[in-house]
Amino acid sequence: MFLISKLKEDGVENLAPNYHLKLQEMCDCYMETEFRKELQHMVGVVGDLEENSIKYLALALMCAVTEKAAKLSLKSKDGKVTVTVKGEEKVALPAPSQPLFEKMVAIMRGILHLDEDKAKTTLALGLRSGDMDLQVKVERRPGKESLKFLLPPL
Repeated sequence: MFLISKLKEDGVENLAPNYHLKLQEMCDCYMETEFRKELQHMVGVVGDLEENSIKYLALALMCAVTEKAAKLSLKSKDGKVTVTVKGEEKVALPAPSQPLFEKMVAIMRGILHLDEDKAKTTLALGLRSGDMDLQVKVERRPGKESLKFLLPPL
């Protein structure tokens, strides 16, 4: 907070939110919780869209990691959002609302600086217990959008 106050004093007013840092902090914050239970509480929740999007991403990623999944897939097709964790078997997570999903995709595109309809890059996620590099794929087509995280083997 001191840094932000100091920057404002120095005339730097328009600070873009650091979504990458917020995502890492949210992962740390909820590391000791029951991820599925927290995700279930988020279904149908209205509130701060930005905050809830980052929270959902953090919880879904942490759930995928604890499931030792190879992939976390969030998809929207014709207004319906589905979330699947793929390990040895598919595990469905509670799906976010369409606005929450759209904000999550926008946040990930912002973190990774991805403007193309179809793109893939690495996200370095620093966690309390160490770092993890995730491959992130985004794809946008008429009526369909997807966000996929490929997790390293644990």
